[in-house]
Amino acid sequence: MDTGIPDAVPSRRRQSRRRMRKWLMATATALAVVFAGVWQLLPASAQQSGGFSVDGTQLIDANGNPFIMRGTSHADVWYQGEFASYGEISDLGANTVRVVLGSGQRGWGTSSASRVADIIAECKAQQLICVLEVHDTTGYGEQSGAATLDQAVDYWQSIQSVLEGEEEYVLINIGNEPWGNQNTSGWLNATKSAIQQMRAAGFDHTLVVDAPNWGQDWEKRMLNGAPEVAAADTQGNTVFSVHMYEVYTSAQSVIDYFEAFEQMNLPLIVGEFGNIHGGQNVAWQTIQSEAQARGIGWLAWSYSGNGSGVEHLDQVTSFNPSQLTTWGQGVFNGANGIGNTAERATVFGDDPDPTTTTPTSTPSEEPTTGGPTEGDCTAKIAVGSSWGSGWQGNVSVTASQGAVDGWRLTWTWAGTTRITSSWNADLTASGANVTAEDVGWNATVASGQTREVFGFIASGPTGAPTVTCEAI
Repeated sequence: MDTGIPDAVPSRRRQSRRRMRKWLMATATALAVVFAGVWQLLPASAQQSGGFSVDGTQLIDANGNPFIMRGTSHADVWYQGEFASYGEISDLGANTVRVVLGSGQRGWGTSSASRVADIIAECKAQQLICVLEVHDTTGYGEQSGAATLDQAVDYWQSIQSVLEGEEEYVLINIGNEPWGNQNTSGWLNATKSAIQQMRAAGFDHTLVVDAPNWGQDWEKRMLNGAPEVAAADTQGNTVFSVHMYEVYTSAQSVIDYFEAFEQMNLPLIVGEFGNIHGGQNVAWQTIQSEAQARGIGWLAWSYSGNGSGVEHLDQVTSFNPSQLTTWGQGVFNGANGIGNTAERATVFGDDPDPTTTTPTSTPSEEPTTGGPTEGDCTAKIAVGSSWGSGWQGNVSVTASQGAVDGWRLTWTWAGTTRITSSWNADLTASGANVTAEDVGWNATVASGQTREVFGFIASGPTGAPTVTCEAI
């Protein structure tokens, strides 16, 4: 955020996508055989490092597939006791998390190499791509004590040993909002230099650079200088990040900025954005819808822990994933939010199985179970947690007779219970009747395996409906 400190689809379409994905995978395998010999003839400088890369406006993962970030930020350096947040963020459907680190110039301390290694390991376990950022650079030139980009590079070099080999899973956001609103002409050369220093030090990761003007680029320094910055990277592997707050109150301001990067054929993400900032409404729905239409990644600010006037930017209350705020509902459950648009990175496998992740909570009641169905799957609803006015349900599917590659669940509430919000399912409700279908990435369940596929918040009694599961 601008101060950057704590105070401050139908089933037929999905089936078509699955058939297309399988065809593409088979084609890719055949092509790999053809091109293997050609690859060996390429000079070393032309061979990729095996991590993320940039192709025009797109970010490409290590398997050669486009990857679009859909995620949030977690302030690890300020809230080291909230390590469970990574699993919670993944369970809410995010495919990326942007992690706030400290390099030692500010009062919040230094994120050690061992801590960063633990974060990377947890992100991989939770099937999250990890964007690591140094936050001490926030507002340099305007905010007292802010670190330079050179100092940020020094920090990255100090923990380089735990970053090497993680290029498939980690992107490095060199410095958060590394210039305030004063003397911003210095941003261009400082950013180019930081990129060149990182490459000279041997970093092969995709690099992410933030705009000046507290990330909002209202002077268009980054937009105008982007081609020069991109050319400074000898690997051609830099992504540009704009932070969208009160400078982007109109839909047209968002569209114009996105369009400018498209015209330059350069990769852009929205590294941060909120719904309200500085007392003004941000055009966040346009950010989400236009990003979806254009294949632009975004990382909303932030999971939890904001204070002193910006508490409304918390997506969950007090790090409790069962208590989504108004902003959190927009981020995770909006029409173009994470639950409806996020696809896991293919480095975690095709349609990764979240059963390898840690549950966000221990069920407080025994799960309720529907019996065997006409298809080859069964389903359960477990009560994750409950409170006076409602409760969280966690839904799992078991492939009882062969693998499942798409599911539809139906049930009818016996009483007044109704779903108020949900994530990671295409869910419709008519009175007490509920239908839920997969959203693509969570469609597959291996034969004999059980997979937690989506969740919801409900009002009313924690009744025990009979859930019918149909493989589709």
